[in-house]
Amino acid sequence: MKLEIRAAALTAGLLWGGLGLFGVGFLHMIWPGYGEAFLQFAASLYPGYNAGPGIGQLLLGTVYGFVDGAIIGAILAWLYNRLARQLPA
Repeated sequence: MKLEIRAAALTAGLLWGGLGLFGVGFLHMIWPGYGEAFLQFAASLYPGYNAGPGIGQLLLGTVYGFVDGAIIGAILAWLYNRLARQLPA
């Protein structure tokens, strides 16, 4: 079975950027303190993102997360396809 690299990249980007960073960041705006450790972790990864309240930081984190997730998803799908060809069934 071969994985579609673009589909895997889009899926991982939407999950990490959309559900991960946007979802937790949005809930953090509603309930301050929610996901604080997670958002601080993300802020340590992405330059310019400080996990502060506000739409600007929420969107910046979402974009960073989408791009990062898409890259990782593409690499994982490519690696899976490569290894699946090499290993006997």
